[in-house]
Formats: sequence, C-alpha cells, structure tokens
Amino acid sequence: MSAPPPSAPSVWVILPTYNEADNLERLVAGIRERLPESRRVLIVDDGSPDGTGEIADRLAAEHDDVASLHRAVKEGLGPAYIAGFREALAGGAELVVQMDADLSHDPAYLPQLLRAAEKADLVIGSRYVPGGGVTDWGPVRRFISRGGSAYARTALGVEIRDLTGGFKCIRREVLEAIELDTIGSRGYAFQVEVTYRALLAGFTVVEVPIVFRDRTEGSSKMSRAIFAEAVWRVPAMRLRRPRS
Repeated sequence: MSAPPPSAPSVWVILPTYNEADNLERLVAGIRERLPESRRVLIVDDGSPDGTGEIADRLAAEHDDVASLHRAVKEGLGPAYIAGFREALAGGAELVVQMDADLSHDPAYLPQLLRAAEKADLVIGSRYVPGGGVTDWGPVRRFISRGGSAYARTALGVEIRDLTGGFKCIRREVLEAIELDTIGSRGYAFQVEVTYRALLAGFTVVEVPIVFRDRTEGSSKMSRAIFAEAVWRVPAMRLRRPRS
C-alpha cells in the first residue's frame, strides 16, 4: 500500500449509522472535543430514512475533519465497518477507532483507548473487566450480553472478557493483516471476528474498562437474525487458521 501523504490524519473514527439523527451531532461534537487535532471522523450511513445522511453531509461541510460515506443498501454492521476501514487505510490512518453512533460509547474514553494503543495492537473498551460496567440495563439484557461474551470466549478458547464489545482502537497493521475481504459477519458477530482474527495473527489485544450507557434516543438494531448469526458463526470462526 502506498505511503500516506504527510498531512494525513493519523486517527480515524468510524461511525456506522442507520437512523441516528437524534444522536449523531452530539456524538461528533464529543469526539472532536476529545481527540487530538490529527483526526478524521468518518460517518458511514446505510441510507437512513430519518435524515441521518443529511446531517452527516452538513457536519462534513462544516468541519474539515468530518467526512461522510453513503451506502445505498443496508447490509449490516460488518460491511459498513469494512467500507469505513478501507477509507481510513486509503487515507493514511495509523489508528482506527470504531464506536457505536447511539452515544452508548462515551467519547470521554477515547484518550484512554489511544494511550493503551501505544503498547497494544488492538484495544477494546471493555464492559467486563474490573472498572467496567453497564448502566440502564435490566437483568435479562445483562444476562444476554454477558452470556454472549462467555459463549464466544468458550467457543473460541480465548481469554478476552468482552469479545462482543464494539468500542475499539485498532492499528492499521491489524486491519491490513486480517483479510477484510473474507470477513463474512454482518451483525454483532463482526466484533468477535475482528478481535479473534487479530489474536490468530499474533497481535496484542488488551482491554481497558469503560461504562456502557444504553441509548436514550432511537431504537436498538439487535434482531433475531443478528442473534442467530452470532450463534452459528462464532464457533465456525475456530475452523479458520492463519495462513502459513
């Protein structure tokens, strides 16, 4: 891959959106406040009918460090992130941050993730290490979330506590090595697959504690289809081995 231009921002934040008109502007403002100047916020919108794409375009017009990418078809979280990763790598990113666009991931944790990335290849903002947690969830949702991470951890034989966590900081070398073209997960299994592939490739993965806040505006994107995909796809990941 060609070398990035000298003026390329070194940290890119990828925000996949679908119907996040009530949250997007506040989130972008929080990111811009917390990150260093060498940054780019990329909003990847999957044709939201609520005007999210228009807000993304307005923010991109107002701020040189914000960009928008429009995808005509809603294909899921995984393809949206991969499209964003490709843009970031082409734009010279050294670190790529992924986070939810519903304000459940607090931008205040961004400096902490970046500091951890000085010594690690992939950093997870983790709900399930000491100091981490969730707010505003009932016992059923807490059980499902913890159970999902435990299921993935057991199925894959790894020690990461929050495999389903979606607040990550990833070095470009990881994204270049894990064969983005072959990632098939579309829903939340995508979070597991990226981390697992990084581990298989020998990269260092660490977890730093965050408190996850449930969304206050809009609706969750979780569905039975997404849940079902994770159930079968996670153990199937173990069949994959790094190329010799």
